[in-house]
This record gives sequence, C-alpha cells and structure tokens, in this order.
Amino acid sequence: MCAVTRRAPDPARTLALLWGAQRHEGRSGLSVRTIVSAAIDIADAEGLEAAVMRRVAEHLGVGTMSLYTHVPGKAELTALMADTALGTLYPTATPSSAGDWRAGLRMIARENWALYDRHPWLLAAMDGRGELGPNVMRKYELELAPLDGIGLTDVEMDSTLTMVLVYVEGVWRTRHSLRRAQEYTGRTDAEWWQTTGPILERVMSGGADQFPLGGRVGTAAGQQHNAMIDPVHALEFGLDRIIDGISALIAR
Repeated sequence: MCAVTRRAPDPARTLALLWGAQRHEGRSGLSVRTIVSAAIDIADAEGLEAAVMRRVAEHLGVGTMSLYTHVPGKAELTALMADTALGTLYPTATPSSAGDWRAGLRMIARENWALYDRHPWLLAAMDGRGELGPNVMRKYELELAPLDGIGLTDVEMDSTLTMVLVYVEGVWRTRHSLRRAQEYTGRTDAEWWQTTGPILERVMSGGADQFPLGGRVGTAAGQQHNAMIDPVHALEFGLDRIIDGISALIAR
C-alpha cells in the first residue's frame, strides 16, 4: 500500500497569490479574497484544521472544485489566511508613532498579543520559514521603524525585534494552553490553585529540606498570582527586562 504524501506548495504560485496576481472574480462571484475571508471565519470559530477546502466551499455555498480555480490547495490557503490576518495589525497607530522606541516595542508586543487572541490559529499557520507576503513585509517595516536611528546596527535591530516577537509568542502559547485546560476542566486558574495549592503545601510540608527554594519561591508566586503562572504578568515582566537589556546595549 502506497503512503500518501502531501503536495508541497509551489513557492512562485503562492507568492503570486499573496501579492495579488489573481484578484479577478469567477462567474460564481468567487475570488481569492472571499475564499480567504470564509476560511478565516471557520478557523476563528473551529480552529485551523477545520478550514479545509470542502468546509470553505460549504460556507460559501459553492462546489469544492470551484475553489481550486482561485486557490490551488490548503497550503496556499493557509499562507493567504496568515498574511490577511497580519494585515489587521496597527489599523490606527503604528509603533513609530508611540513616542519612543521603548513605547514602540511595548506597542508591538501588545498588538501581536491581541492579534493572537483574535486569531488563535495564526501561530500554527505560520511555519518557521514563513511566506513573504505583502502584510508580512508591511509588519516587518512598521515594527523596525521605532528601532531605526537609536544606535543599533541593522542586525541588532532585526535581532531585537525577533527577541520581542519570539518572547510574546512563547508567553501567549502558555496562556493559550491554560485556556484550553480551563475549557477541559471547567475550572479557572484561580479555582484550580485554590484546590491544588493547599494540597501541594500539605504533601510538600515534609520535604521542606528537599525543595527549600522551590517550596519558598513557588508558594510566593502562587500567592501573588493566585495561580501557577500569570501570563500577563510574565509578558510585562519579560518585556521590561528586554527593554532594560536593549538600553544597556545602546549605551555600550
């Protein structure tokens, strides 16, 4: 029995779609834009795996094969969805208008955080290599702007932006996992900690010598956050430390 292999997307075709080479509407009124919009609606409601060509066609009330005239397949559709979602960043203000580079980095962190909240499937849709669509490039341009002319080299500017974005992604993934746990268990983080905290304290009471630091620090953090971790606090704390580090780099 032959193994089924996934078709690798054609980079040239994907880039052509991303940069608007196929904007015409078909006889049914379909276009790349309407197909992508429907796919995003499905992914927002049910997750990325649900946004397959058949479901998108059903959502639009057309035959599945009619979609392939505009979008070759799921891989290209996913790239288009991600680029379209990224285009919703900074609708009214840009990072360079925040006042200074520190405020600009904070805006970048919070706007990306909010974007992932709006589209929880987005990080799964963007692979490590990425597709260089117009909104990916617009995002990069806008997010570099507050770092320009402050004393960093071009490579340091790129590395600083990468550091902020990777940190935001990591902390947001933690919060997303906590939300999924809450949905699964039916308990909020606070409710989980109110049940777990006293039990943990009791079972660890005899192991104070074994886990002196973990017991002390974990208890303090749990009492502070009323949970094992507070992702919002982690985001702000880490962002402050990143900004402190960049300030030291500039001064040096």
